[in-house]
Amino acid sequence: MQHQEFEPSEELRDTIKCFWYNSKDFGELQSSFEVQPDGYAEIIFHFGSGCSISHNGSLQPLPSPFMMGLLNQPAIFYARNRLEIIGIRCFPWTVFDLLGLPSGKNGVRIFEHPIAQLQSTLNKCVEAGEIDEALAKVKQYFLNAQLHVATNSMLFKAGVAMREANGTMPVSQVAAAAHVTIRTLERNFKQSSGHTVKDVSSLIRFEQVRNQLWLYPDSNLASIAHELGYTDQSHLSREFKRYSGATPAAFARKAKKGKQAVGNDFVAFVQA
Repeated sequence: MQHQEFEPSEELRDTIKCFWYNSKDFGELQSSFEVQPDGYAEIIFHFGSGCSISHNGSLQPLPSPFMMGLLNQPAIFYARNRLEIIGIRCFPWTVFDLLGLPSGKNGVRIFEHPIAQLQSTLNKCVEAGEIDEALAKVKQYFLNAQLHVATNSMLFKAGVAMREANGTMPVSQVAAAAHVTIRTLERNFKQSSGHTVKDVSSLIRFEQVRNQLWLYPDSNLASIAHELGYTDQSHLSREFKRYSGATPAAFARKAKKGKQAVGNDFVAFVQA
């Protein structure tokens, strides 16, 4: 398994967290992999034998690219043989403006967009093993797209405050950091991301717990709860199970087992 992340250029840092590349050989039999929720939206290009998602009891092939918005529970994908992915990890309050799409709460979203024209060019690069070249083309596409998007300084300030506080900041303080009223912030945030400030803050906070338990499965839950502003350990456990579908203890056991198989590269498909 191979995973690499790449910082965006200065011009894109207000909208894109990072670009990433991942490859994995699943073997000839159909295998599943899980993507856990976090506080980001992803635009996913994939290459190889393709991937599918379970929908209404059957597997639905996913086009390339597709978008994975904020998830409120794990998403299970299926693939076989070699799968390579180029991902664009975006802030949820910028991704829809960047693509010129209406916001929504859809977890995995299939959409028609001119960005799909990149697929054949990227596929040639990936098949030739020219991953750096493929990433350069993706970065250039978004640099061009960024020219047509006005950065919303209010949402940028709010997003920075939420991220720096690891999702623990009350909405009133987020609004103060953005120098607007709570009502104005909530209206603009919902329009841009399809979610409330509280929705996204909760996911950012969950993401911190999830990452901590992956990297350090023996971490003390009471200490994490205190550090991240949960009422108590029980509150943390309820919220964690709500998003991950598993208790923190079960997830930590899974982390230990998974790391034995793939090292620290949890980022493989369960993003960290």
